[in-house]
Amino acid sequence: MEHIVIIGNGISGITAARHIRKLSDKKITVISAESEYFFSRTALMYVYMGHMTFSHTQPYENWFWTKNNITLKKAYVQAVDTDNKTLHFSDDSPLRYDKLIIASGSKPNKFGWPGEHLKGVQGLYSKPDLELLEINAPNNKICKRAVIVGGGLIGIELAEMLSSRQIPVTFLVRESSFWNNVLPENDSQLVTEHIKNHHIDLRLSSNLKEIKSDDHGKVKSIVIEETGEEIPCNFVGLTAGVSPNINFLKSSKINTNKGVVVNRFLETNIEDVYAIGDCAEQLEPIGNRRSIEAVWYTGRMMGEVIAQTICIQKMPYQPSHWFNSAKFFDIEYQTYGWVNNEKNKPECESHFHWKDKDHLKCITIAYNKNTNAFLGINAFGIRLRHETFETWLNEGRDVDYVINHLEEANFDPEFSKTYHPKIQNAYNRQLQHEL
Repeated sequence: MEHIVIIGNGISGITAARHIRKLSDKKITVISAESEYFFSRTALMYVYMGHMTFSHTQPYENWFWTKNNITLKKAYVQAVDTDNKTLHFSDDSPLRYDKLIIASGSKPNKFGWPGEHLKGVQGLYSKPDLELLEINAPNNKICKRAVIVGGGLIGIELAEMLSSRQIPVTFLVRESSFWNNVLPENDSQLVTEHIKNHHIDLRLSSNLKEIKSDDHGKVKSIVIEETGEEIPCNFVGLTAGVSPNINFLKSSKINTNKGVVVNRFLETNIEDVYAIGDCAEQLEPIGNRRSIEAVWYTGRMMGEVIAQTICIQKMPYQPSHWFNSAKFFDIEYQTYGWVNNEKNKPECESHFHWKDKDHLKCITIAYNKNTNAFLGINAFGIRLRHETFETWLNEGRDVDYVINHLEEANFDPEFSKTYHPKIQNAYNRQLQHEL
């Protein structure tokens, strides 16, 4: 019986395992050094905040894996021998495979800051990170101030988590407004204002110079590079992005760059070895997408695709229009299609922006100013329907159509009644101004 081995039990690896089982009776082994059972990584913050227990983050009961004949192995893969199709572990016997799927995910970035390995300094990505956070920042008596370094989505999650336990937070962001390396200026300003309104000490255009130690090897303060200011703290969260978790492959014959290099079929340079999820790097990026996409839904899609390739017939990875979602404290964020920031947008891209007077809701719509074609939308504080925008993008609708039919995309009918006329009026005023 053909043996399929999957390294990693995140969304991509487990999706692959589930779909391979649906399509075949192949032998399946899933290996993870992090946890025995699959859990929702995006829900870790809610465990710390007390909204759920860790068991609530596990989508499947523990008996699910035995019932579906999926073997789980908790171990760290030390080396991959592709000549002999064998995995080696630090303290266990080797494991042979017929086909190998690498789904090893990401790890938090570190940039060689002095003091980054001190006690009380950590990232936030894995279950062990969550357990360490409970030790480093259990309450505001043990942790009197926390400093977060890095202005991405994990950073804002950690800020919300620490604030939920009344731990004061200083947030170092190298950009001039929050996430403006991704968001257009108006959207970024709304998020920046919202973070400050939640009593976060947000330090813009600020980089970490060093982390200082006390006499016991624990963090006591950080120093800001631009000003030399020293900020006393008991905890430092390093959230300056993630990178593929592929160190265990360095001695193998599998081609790696930033991630495991794959083609459109998610194949590596070695026959019968594939890579999916956060650790996979497309040899040729797809459209406007990045070569590495550390996003939940793309990992799930890759897992489904690789199951088809292994069980039925070779299938290319062909993601549709870009979409994503996140949360900035009380504001939900969704994006469909492409809305570039000022630095990255092409000459033909123009934006329509509307913001509600409460500063908790806004939309930015991108369109081609030469053809009026709708390109994408960012929504803050408004929950929109993915399927609607997928359809409009496929149909090549123009921006006028989207504005006039926006209420069809909204989950909340009350929003449509209250705000849709205001959005239409604001759009018409912008058109008149441009004419």
